[in-house]
Amino acid sequence: MAQQLIGFIGAGNMATSLAGGMVAKGIRPARIWMSDPSQDRLDEVAQLHRVHVTTDNRDVLNRVDVLVLAVKPQMMQQVCEDLRDLIADRQPLVISIAAGITVANLKTWLGETPVVRCMPNTPSLVQAGATGLFAADGVSDEQKTMAKDILGSVGLTFWFEEEKELDAVTAVSGSGPAYFFLLMESLIEAAKAQGLDAATARQMVLQTAWGSAQLAITSEVGPDVLRKQVTSPGGTTAAALNVFEEAGFREHVQAAVAAARERSEELAG
Repeated sequence: MAQQLIGFIGAGNMATSLAGGMVAKGIRPARIWMSDPSQDRLDEVAQLHRVHVTTDNRDVLNRVDVLVLAVKPQMMQQVCEDLRDLIADRQPLVISIAAGITVANLKTWLGETPVVRCMPNTPSLVQAGATGLFAADGVSDEQKTMAKDILGSVGLTFWFEEEKELDAVTAVSGSGPAYFFLLMESLIEAAKAQGLDAATARQMVLQTAWGSAQLAITSEVGPDVLRKQVTSPGGTTAAALNVFEEAGFREHVQAAVAAARERSEELAG
């Protein structure tokens, strides 16, 4: 990432995870600046990651080459418009990680500057994220690499050629953790209904989920093959999966993801 300075507007969980991920990958904390209205939050971040902190957004922008916008979507317009004159002067690479804020929105509020829009997910908080990225016109290959390096510090990154594809990313990986959490929650309740105590049920379900993900990630075959390997004809797993199939499990997953994408499109509009 050469020696560019990186700034964050907003010091929430995702921003601090990105900063921490970069530091863990060898980026010197002195190259990272972060602003937030909460001095207590900034003190916590400074102690944790040793990065520069300030309550002044303009101070950050005046110092950096790459600006990561990590504020709540409802605050984004005001934050951007307050920085518009400095953006015109400095022309930093702007990376937005705010859900539902389009490139058109950002350019309207910021003026012309290179923009990359990203859709990270909550596993990024533990460096296990999956992030979709879209680069607006005018973003150089070097700037794309910088964006990939920043978001790649907390997991895998995927570039998309069309911005509208981020709506599908939102529906799959952005909302996806909630789908898995719902399955875990349901399986824990089912285990308790079968007589397991709550603590044991929770630990067994979470370990099974973690182990299954690790097996799928490291295996040379796909989840369909792994599922068949666990499922003996006429066995216990087959009995359970038959219930899922008869209830239209696959169709429900398709419908759920489609509904999430439709809502993402509505919010972006």
